[in-house]
Amino acid sequence: MADFKTNVMRFLDQKKIKYISHQYPVGDDIPTDGITVANFIKKDPSTVYKTLVTVGASKRNYVFVIPVAAQLDLKKCAKAAGEKNIEMIKQKELLPLTGYIHGGCSPLGMKKPFKTFFQQDVSSLETVTVSAGKIGHQIEIAPALILKLANARTADVIFSDN
Repeated sequence: MADFKTNVMRFLDQKKIKYISHQYPVGDDIPTDGITVANFIKKDPSTVYKTLVTVGASKRNYVFVIPVAAQLDLKKCAKAAGEKNIEMIKQKELLPLTGYIHGGCSPLGMKKPFKTFFQQDVSSLETVTVSAGKIGHQIEIAPALILKLANARTADVIFSDN
C-alpha cells in the first residue's frame, strides 16, 4: 500500500512538487468524517481541509475548501463568488461533475477547473492536508502551493464561532 498513488499524487510527482502522503483505514464500521480522519493521521483538525462543491444561481459550479470541523456559510460563499445565492450540489452529481466520490473529493485534478476558494486562514498554516482524490488517502502540502495549483483564492466562507 505504501507505493499506491492516486491521480493527484501522480500529478504532483510529475510537477516535482513536494507533499506528504497520509493514509487512514477505511471500511463500513470506520467513520470517515473529517475529524476522525484528522485523528487517524495525527493532524490537528484545523489543518485538515474538506472539499465541497456548490452551484450558484447562474448554474456555475464553485469549489470551497474549508477545515473539516467548520461549516460552510452559503451566504458568504455567494458573496465571495459574486452570486445571488449558492447551494450544495446533490451528492449524486459529484462523481459525474468532478470525477470524485463523496469523501474522496480533492481540490486538485477535477474533470474540469472550477472557481475555487480556500478558507482564508489557510495562508497562515505551515501545511494543509486535503484529500488525495481517494477515500483513505490524504496529501499534506504547503498552502501557497495548493492555492497556486488549484488556481484558488482565499475568502472567509465559514460560519464564525462567535
